[in-house]
Amino acid sequence: MSDYKPISCEFHEVLESLAMTHKNADVEYLNTDGELRMINGVIRDVYARGGVEFLALSSGDTLRLDQLVSVNGIRLSEF
Repeated sequence: MSDYKPISCEFHEVLESLAMTHKNADVEYLNTDGELRMINGVIRDVYARGGVEFLALSSGDTLRLDQLVSVNGIRLSEF
């Protein structure tokens, strides 16, 4: 993926709220080839590094927030 595109603050708050519940979340995202993928896991952290924001899952996977499509059916495009 190219340059990072920040997500809305409201969706960021949704992610942080889900991280606090420690429950499994269904995460839809676009991989680096632009293919839609789904992963399920506990959101462990939402953090920034080098001007890019990330989502860390209990599975060990880390996703850029601008790769996200939806989390638990909540679509990023609705924000």
